[in-house]
Amino acid sequence: MPFESPGGLAAVAGLLGLCVGSFLNVVVHRLPRIMEQEWHAQCADLRGETPSTAEGLSLARPRSRCPSCGHQITALENIPIISFLHLRGRCSSCAAPISPRYPIIEALTAMLSAYAAWHFGPTPQGASALILIWALIALTAIDFDTQLLPDSITLPLLWIGLAFNLASTHVDISSAVIGAMVGYLTLWSVFWLFKLTTGKEGMGYGDFKLLAALGAWLGWQMLPVIILLSSIVGAVVGVSLIVVARHGRNTPIPFGPYLATAGIVALFWGPQLTRSYLGLMA
Repeated sequence: MPFESPGGLAAVAGLLGLCVGSFLNVVVHRLPRIMEQEWHAQCADLRGETPSTAEGLSLARPRSRCPSCGHQITALENIPIISFLHLRGRCSSCAAPISPRYPIIEALTAMLSAYAAWHFGPTPQGASALILIWALIALTAIDFDTQLLPDSITLPLLWIGLAFNLASTHVDISSAVIGAMVGYLTLWSVFWLFKLTTGKEGMGYGDFKLLAALGAWLGWQMLPVIILLSSIVGAVVGVSLIVVARHGRNTPIPFGPYLATAGIVALFWGPQLTRSYLGLMA
């Protein structure tokens, strides 16, 4: 049986991750558009206008199409990574280039899923880690594209983390609840301190909710590691964009991807990093 060995379990989780990664590409592409569709409908309702009767976009419908020519993607053209390689990164109908981000997300999801299965084994920790990783990958890509962290992902992620920790899957429930509260209030405080000082909004409310979710999953003990890692990486990337890419100082940079990356690092190596940091401070 594949679950009897770490390698077999990792292989199964990797294959599952490939399929989930393909679905995450749909989520990343469509969820912001679904949100925009809902906002337009709400605005029309407030103005007393008749909402559009056109078929709404959802994660399931309509079928995926080439954005250039409208060609419907067949099942054989939708096999994770393999289809991209077979098509040489181009639409089979119009030869328009396909974004390499699709196979990158699929491969990344597969690799992290396989590593989580190998790291945690066939345990509740391993199963829950997959859910956390998949959500963080989707949030990272959406935030890069739109600077949005949808409530439809962050809020369920927070509650699911608390639910798992009712059984102390990652941490005890007290640490999880405190982690959610401290995670939210930490960035909320930074937001208001920055706004009162400069008159500008330094981050979005989605960042508060994402850090709260990470606190609910990993406990308040991991929050210093997550905040430190995300801040360092975010600062390095921000300075690099300003110096190298001539990125404007007033152009916003999404913080969610750095929080998500730090959360994944903390999931696997958080206790070791914390001990190393405390050892350096001693």
